[in-house]
Amino acid sequence: MAEKEKKVAHTEDKPAKPEKKEKKKGRIKEAWRGFKSETKKIVWPTWKQVLKNTGIVLVVVIICAIIIGLLDYAFSEGIQALTKLFRS
Repeated sequence: MAEKEKKVAHTEDKPAKPEKKEKKKGRIKEAWRGFKSETKKIVWPTWKQVLKNTGIVLVVVIICAIIIGLLDYAFSEGIQALTKLFRS
């Protein structure tokens, strides 16, 4: 019987759990604070850097397009030559 009294006393000493809404509000506030502190750390590039990087990307894209176009042309010509060779 003493054990039951201890269990009851033990459960009464626990602090009340906060409601779920309060937990969510706390999490949202903490996430918002983290978001705000992270956005303050953003370093935006200068206009010169943006133009330079855009130019580099355009040059690389054009070079890749030329290489893919040449490979496509070479493979299509090779396949046409093979089909002509085996048809004859």
